Amino acid sequence: MKVMGIVFSNIHDKQMPELTTNRTLASVPFGGRFRLIDFVLSNMVNSGINKVGVITKKNYQSLMDHVGSGKYWDLSRKNGGLIVLPPYGSDTGSSLYSSRFEALVNISQFIRRSDEDYVVMSDCDAVCNVDFSDAVQKHIDNHADITLLYRKTTLDGAKRKRTVIETDKNRRAVAINVSGKMLGEKNVLTNMMVINREFLLNLIENAGEMDINSFTQDVLIRGINKYRIYGYELNGYFASIDSVANYYKHSIELLDKEKRDQLFYAGGANIYTKVRDSAPCRIEDSARVSNSLIADGCIIEGEVTDSILFRGVRVAKGTVIRKSIIFQDSVVCTGSRLNCVIADKQVKILENRELSGHPTHPYVIAKNTVI
Repeated sequence: MKVMGIVFSNIHDKQMPELTTNRTLASVPFGGRFRLIDFVLSNMVNSGINKVGVITKKNYQSLMDHVGSGKYWDLSRKNGGLIVLPPYGSDTGSSLYSSRFEALVNISQFIRRSDEDYVVMSDCDAVCNVDFSDAVQKHIDNHADITLLYRKTTLDGAKRKRTVIETDKNRRAVAINVSGKMLGEKNVLTNMMVINREFLLNLIENAGEMDINSFTQDVLIRGINKYRIYGYELNGYFASIDSVANYYKHSIELLDKEKRDQLFYAGGANIYTKVRDSAPCRIEDSARVSNSLIADGCIIEGEVTDSILFRGVRVAKGTVIRKSIIFQDSVVCTGSRLNCVIADKQVKILENRELSGHPTHPYVIAKNTVI
């Protein structure tokens, strides 16, 4: 079976404006040295998918700097490999897409010129270690048009909308609903799916006469009795990065070794990222570091507890950092105290500052800010 991948890099940017003002969601740093796109790219490569198109929209310079030619994911190839797809791609359109389906219409030429039988589509908000091969095989066995990957999740009726799938005993979808008021354990879609390439092309090419504007509303919900739509349950570690609070929560979760191992080494499948040549982390005699992830290139002279520090962070003597996430090349000067803080790249916190947030509402400092 021949499978290609399509990655949506910008779909959920508006849900995390504090971290996506100058970058796509796909290029948001995560876990000390990774970007969110690393997880979906690694999952695809580990599943034998060696042709991946990344759909962009805006603020994608940092994304392009990170993925480059795709060589760190073994996607630098003469045929296939990693293809960055610009936001303008339709024959007639000259405006930015506003929905998932419009994005697919814009890259219809890319899909049409491919020869793979199946497409795995994914957003970049899912942090997980998934082998898509089994989902594709189940898709083939069921003669499905679309297979939706879902997680069993307990919902609390919060206002954030979720897409939920109900299936029969054979996992065929019998109902799909979108609501922000659902309670209890539900099959929540992960924004990952398998779809037949020819079926997808047919939807795109006949969108006008079929009145298709939204993939969820017009293809999934309206087509529940028209198309063969199946569900596939995901197990193992899974984190949905759909808000700053969830970004903070799931980042700090990585300090738990069991969860960290579930994510980065599930079934022997690794997560790959861009490699940088940096000096090792230097921890001075005056430093106290406990239960923290410290990337290479950091210089630690103060106290760091229950925190995540990205590459090149400098923590001065007398500084106390607790339950915080400090992005690349940031500096925290003498005497400052941070608690539940997310500091973006190249932030400088001057002497004797005291900043504090809460685990449900971390204090976020924008990139290049001096406090």
